Amino acid sequence: MKLPSNLQPNEASPEWMSKGDNAWQLTAATMVGLQSVPGLIILYGSIVKKKWAINSSFMALYAFAAVLICWVCWAYEMSFGKSQLLPFLGRPGAALEQKNLLVPAFSGKIPNASMVYFQFVFAAITVILIAGALLGRMSFHAWMLFVPLWVSFSYTVCCYSIWCPDGWLAKLGIIDYSGGFVIHLSSGVAGFVAAYWVGPRANNDKQRFPPNNILLMLAGAGLLWMGWTGFNGGDPYSVSADSSLAVLNTHVCTATSLLTWLLLDIVFFGKPSVIGATQGMITGLVCITPAAGVVQGWAAMFIGTLAGSIPWYTMMILHKKTWLLKQVDDTMAVFHTHAVAGALGGILTGIFAEPHLSRIFYLTDNWNHYIGLAYGLTTGQIRAGFKQLGVQLLGIVFVIVLNIISTSVICLAIRFIFPLRLEDDVLQAGDDAIHGEEAYALWGDGEKYSSRYNSVHAVDEIPPVVPRSVSGVIQSECN
Repeated sequence: MKLPSNLQPNEASPEWMSKGDNAWQLTAATMVGLQSVPGLIILYGSIVKKKWAINSSFMALYAFAAVLICWVCWAYEMSFGKSQLLPFLGRPGAALEQKNLLVPAFSGKIPNASMVYFQFVFAAITVILIAGALLGRMSFHAWMLFVPLWVSFSYTVCCYSIWCPDGWLAKLGIIDYSGGFVIHLSSGVAGFVAAYWVGPRANNDKQRFPPNNILLMLAGAGLLWMGWTGFNGGDPYSVSADSSLAVLNTHVCTATSLLTWLLLDIVFFGKPSVIGATQGMITGLVCITPAAGVVQGWAAMFIGTLAGSIPWYTMMILHKKTWLLKQVDDTMAVFHTHAVAGALGGILTGIFAEPHLSRIFYLTDNWNHYIGLAYGLTTGQIRAGFKQLGVQLLGIVFVIVLNIISTSVICLAIRFIFPLRLEDDVLQAGDDAIHGEEAYALWGDGEKYSSRYNSVHAVDEIPPVVPRSVSGVIQSECN
């Protein structure tokens, strides 16, 4: 049977390449990219105090651009290259020549150029998530150094160990469907550690840090949620039934988590918090990520219930009682929404991973791997189930230790060149002192209102408004 002319293989569309798979891979990658630019740019710029809007957004935009250059020049090969430098790291090399980009990726149906692009947007969003813990006080010059150093010496190690077929944890059979370990646990721990070394925000910012635009924050959150369709749906590297299942599970878990967090806010605080619901949305997205395509729908809903309750407890209750957590100023609570939720998702994956779905995703007949404990107990493969859970726990420990050490070394090294934290007078001024720009024009056609009672000062620094009745008495006494 002769294929239609548009499906005939040629030099541009070789026989090994699936046009449908490649089209979906590029679409999924772009959806993930949109989570960062403009998704997190909008979310960061709107959820912070007005004087930090530009700096917070620009930290995300800079990271996106800087990671791409690092990725194609050396970091992709360190993360996925076939030439091994160490048991947990590939040999640095450029991914810029056609001899490397126009050949099949390891899935065999898409060009390596699509693989490089797809994995880049994951690396970029990981670093941008770290920025969430550092908003409102980190020196931008220090951030410019932190981004390439962390991608090169922390992300690549984690990525190679877990996602590269030659990685040591990959060979043990760890399940990380789309980045619960590599992206979320890494960014949560690294953000917390970096926040410790950078130091806290100014006291008035810590005490009062209101969002400057909650509606825009919701727009950014919406891009983040819908973009997760590509985040989890793109990881089978094909237009497959497993991809469809991963997308559905992602949204089911996220909705369940959001509603769980919302109900807890209402029960314990009496009001349905929009910011709280957004946090619940994020924890649901994070928690399902390592499990998206290897669990049943009922398991996704159960994972969502825990994703909306356990991080809620650690953020709202445990944080206030734990000395260590109180010592670190984590601006966006990245530790709770990403480290706690990512580790929780990794553990639940080790319990609920369904063997048949795992086989569809990993395309392997090795039933000694990828069996969740719940199925190991019900099928008589108890040892395999406990082994899977043990590998998941080992992965969590590895990611935590790696990021504590690597992030600490990077921050200490940067301190020899630039201060990590902005000076106190700059902390009071914010965007204008750092970038010479402000997010909102308060006067005229882009001119700045010269009064000192503007976004630079907290509300408690502004003299209280005198009630009219009192002002009238004062005026009469003066007369």
